[in-house]
Amino acid sequence: MAVKTFTADNFEQEVLKADKTVLVDFWASWCGPCRMLSPIVDEVAEELGDAVIVGKVNVDEEGDLAQEYRVMSIPTLLVFKNGSLVNTSVGVRSKSDIIAMVK
Repeated sequence: MAVKTFTADNFEQEVLKADKTVLVDFWASWCGPCRMLSPIVDEVAEELGDAVIVGKVNVDEEGDLAQEYRVMSIPTLLVFKNGSLVNTSVGVRSKSDIIAMVK
């Protein structure tokens, strides 16, 4: 399953109104730990396939979204179920940690 790009324009539809669990990776291109986490998030998307929607938010382009969800440091992973934030993780995590977080 491809990793989506979430923006202020599609966040409500793609994340808050989704009928599946959604994993959102808040990142920036200049962030070293984000670059380490990115391929892990891609692997999670591959492994979980259609069971979970996986997407990324570039905090430089979507500062309002980052503020709204109180993202203070990156990378930050948020898990949404039925439009509600159910889990948060800051920093680089292993693939197994992320999969456990989503399930």
